[in-house]
This record gives sequence, structure tokens and C-alpha cells, in this order.
Amino acid sequence: MARVRIPDQPALKSWDDVDLTLKEIGECQLAIERIEAEMNAQISDIKLAAEMSAKPHKERIKLLELQMKAFVEANRDDLGNKKTKEINFGRTGFRKSTKIVLPRAAAKLAEVIRRLKEFGMTDCIIQPPEKIDKDNLKKYPENDILKVGASLTVEDTFWYEVDREKLADL
Repeated sequence: MARVRIPDQPALKSWDDVDLTLKEIGECQLAIERIEAEMNAQISDIKLAAEMSAKPHKERIKLLELQMKAFVEANRDDLGNKKTKEINFGRTGFRKSTKIVLPRAAAKLAEVIRRLKEFGMTDCIIQPPEKIDKDNLKKYPENDILKVGASLTVEDTFWYEVDREKLADL
């Protein structure tokens, strides 16, 4: 790469030169904004076209998921003691899902927040305004969750996973 020597004397000699320089910078900024606006418009058009092309596939996936869930739930006994069934193109089954249940009434919710503070579980409180962080609360033992006034529900949740490597080999 060739060396470039920068002149010791400023290129601008007057305030008029500075003003013209500001004008040129502004014109360049406007040109960049027009280019970026055109780019964003093209991206939006491409995203919309892709969404429209993918819509039938997404709807088909939803229908197939519902059908698969209904079948797996109806034939749950085939899983035996296991919660997962390995099949040719993936796996499906049930996983234990634990959720924190909080009271709906504002007064009871305020009481839960007060108890969280009382028991030193302040990492479960998000501020402002004071709300309960269920993810942090879920990390505590069940006894601690119950003593602050919340509860846990445990349920088996349907899931599936497609084996993409086997599909790629086809």
C-alpha cells in the first residue's frame, strides 16, 4: 500500500469552506440514509415474501403437531416406563414440566412479595414495579416456595424432536 502524506496546512481556509464542508457531509449523510432506507424496504419485501411462502408449511406443521400429540397421548401406554419413544425420524414423548402458580388477587400477591422479602428471597423480586420473578423462585426448594404463598404444578408436557441428520441423509 502506498504511503499517503497528509498536508501540514489545513485544507479549509475560511468559514465559508467549513460551511461548504458541512453541506457536503450533510449531503453524504442523506445519501447514506436513502441507501439504507431502500435496503430496509427491500429487506421488508423479502421477509414478507418469505413469510407468505412459509405460511402453508407452518400451518401444515401445526396440524401435524396436533395430530401427533393426540396420537401419542392416546397411545401413551406404548411408552411403558419410559417417557420417550425413539422412532425412525426422531423422538417424541413427555417431559415433566414444573410451573410456579401465584395468587391472582393483588392483596395476596403483595403478601407473597412481603414474604419473599421476609425470608431473604429478594432475588425473586423484579423492580419497578415490584413483580415476582418466577424463574428465580423456581430455583428454591418446594418447601420455601410453599411458605411464601406460591405453589407448584407439575405436569407431563408433550414434546417432539425431528432427527434432521437422518433427513439430510435421504
